[in-house]
Parts: sequence; structure tokens; C-alpha cells
Amino acid sequence: MTDTNRPTTLVAGATGYVGRYLVRELHNRGHRVRALVRSRERAEHKGAFDAPPLSEIVDDWVVGDPRDVAKIPGLLDGVDHVASALGVTRQKADPWDIDFRANLALLELAEAHHTKSFLYVNVMNVHDGTSTLMRAKAAFSEALRRSAVTPHIVNPSGYFSDLTQILEMARKGVAVRLGEGSVRLSPIHGADLAAFCAERIMGHGGEFNVGGPDVLTYRQITELAFDAAGKKPHWLALPTGVRRPAVWIADRISPRASSLTRFFLEGLEHDSAGEPTGSRHLADYFHQVVHETSR
Repeated sequence: MTDTNRPTTLVAGATGYVGRYLVRELHNRGHRVRALVRSRERAEHKGAFDAPPLSEIVDDWVVGDPRDVAKIPGLLDGVDHVASALGVTRQKADPWDIDFRANLALLELAEAHHTKSFLYVNVMNVHDGTSTLMRAKAAFSEALRRSAVTPHIVNPSGYFSDLTQILEMARKGVAVRLGEGSVRLSPIHGADLAAFCAERIMGHGGEFNVGGPDVLTYRQITELAFDAAGKKPHWLALPTGVRRPAVWIADRISPRASSLTRFFLEGLEHDSAGEPTGSRHLADYFHQVVHETSR
């Protein structure tokens, strides 16, 4: 450790929604933060969904491709903890390259450097998923679970940012639900998730299912979106039997279409309510988004 009173933590995926909040939270808690980014210029500006800029809160910048971490000199020199929010979201990349292989290469470096812990931001119900994304995440989480490095596997229920898509549909006056929309989840704000991660990164290892303070059904979430948008609810209800033909069609379009379709539909079929944490509520977030984008 370079400073006995200040742990050094590498954050991979630092320019993503969760990664930005995690950098800020660790900085505020006194960590020396080393950020692995593709572009420092982009990282120093505000991210999507109002995620914070990283200017002034990163101690060490490492610019490089996360798929080539083994080729980045000194990446883990002096690092005590690793936090990875690496994962495919909206970019056109293969989850096996990012969610699995890039994280695995980073884990192997952490093991070689005898890093104290490795925290991975995963997703809930990962072992039930059939999409490429879920299978890649499940494979890495299993590798981490068996590692000599202390593992912290954090499984969020879902992000507020992901549900912005429901709000945008509501603002257009329509929303889609599968069946009765009774599946339950507890979405969490990026800042609350970052605080949860930062509290555990130096503690005992484990796997944690985590969510925000409110447990809501998809129907309730959509009603909150309509309320924030000031629209009368108009539902497009899909029968539960639509899943199989939708997946069949997507499988024949492209691997990306298949993965996204499976990921979306399976998310509408399984409850994912984690340990309640944080203080930010989805209803307030929806109203804030409407206010800021209506100005």
C-alpha cells in the first residue's frame, strides 16, 4: 500500500453510469482512485443520465482498452482493491469479450499482484438468464467466487437509468407490459449503489443482492412514469406466450438482437428485489428527468 491511511483502488469501467458514481464515492471516502478509461477527455465530462464527471476526483489516470489490461504497464502496481463495473450496456460489443474475458484478465492480474479484494458489479438472477450477456456475467462471477482474491459480488436489482426508457415511452403516451406486469423489482440509483459498494469493498467477501428503498411491480413503475409525464396510462399488454416466438425471431436476426431480446423479456418474468438500501426514490427521479428535459 502506498499510503497506510489511504487505500488505492482501481476502478475499471469508470466512465459508465455506475463506475462514475463509484469513483466519486470512493474519492469522498478517502481512497486514492486509479481510473481505467478509454478516453480521459470523455471521462472528465458529465456522463449519461447525469452521472458525475471525473475531473478533480481521480488521482491516477490509466488510458487503455479494458480488453488489453495485461498489456497496460503498472496497472495494478500499488493497488489494494479492484472495483469493476466493466460490462456491455448499449455499445455494440460481445459480452464474452467485455463482461467475461476483460474482467477475467483483470482478475488474473489482481491475483498476481496479491490484491486484497475484487468487487464486481454484476446483476441479479444472473444464473437464470439465457442471454449472452447474462451467461458471460455468470461465468465471470463464478470465476471470481473461486478466486484467492477476496470477492465482493454485488447484484443490483436494476438501475434508475435503465427505467428511463419506460419514462420515455410514457411521455409518448404508451407503455408495454408482459401479462399483468406483476413482477417485482427494487431499482436503485447509481449513487446509492456506489455507496453500498464502497462500504463493502474493504470488508469480508460475499455476494449481495441489493436494491433501492422501494419494491415495485413493473405496473407500478410504469404508473409512476405516466404520473411524472402527466399522461393518462395507455397500455399495450403482451400475452406471456409472446416470449417464445419473440426469442425465436430475434435468434434469427443477429446474436445481438437475440441477447437483448432474451435479456429484456427474462427481466419481465423474474422478481428481482434486493436488500433495501439508499434514500433515492424512483418517483422523484422520474419527475426530475421530466423537469430537466422540459426546460
